[in-house]
Amino acid sequence: MIKCGAKWLIVTILTAGFAAAAQAEDVDIGKSEFQSSCASCHGPDAKGNGPVSGQLKIPPPDLTMLARNNNGAFPTNAVYETVSGLKTVPAHGPREMPIWGERFNPIINLPHSVDPSYWTMAGPEQSPEVVVRKRILAVIDYLSRVQQK
Repeated sequence: MIKCGAKWLIVTILTAGFAAAAQAEDVDIGKSEFQSSCASCHGPDAKGNGPVSGQLKIPPPDLTMLARNNNGAFPTNAVYETVSGLKTVPAHGPREMPIWGERFNPIINLPHSVDPSYWTMAGPEQSPEVVVRKRILAVIDYLSRVQQK
């Protein structure tokens, strides 16, 4: 009886483990990054209708229109430069944006927790620059997938 119960317990634990692993693979890291870093202004749907957008002097753009406004090509480099801070956007203010803070700045210690999967993806060096780059690229990937046709 105990052996039978132990077998079922092992099967249950393995099933739960496989289900959790499958669910973890379904997580859209880019969408999560966008929701936590950009949605307060740009909206959860990236259309510029975030909860604080009405309080801004310059309304946030509809980020689902980036490709359409660029002759059908998603402007990957321009988006990268904007998110990383290489390109100054007057509406974003100084590099230390109030919403992002130093979120995408690899030079300083990150003031918030970062999904451990980023550190795994960063490889054995665990380079903060690699982690930041992967986070930015995840946001860019998400934005490229939500473009209107």
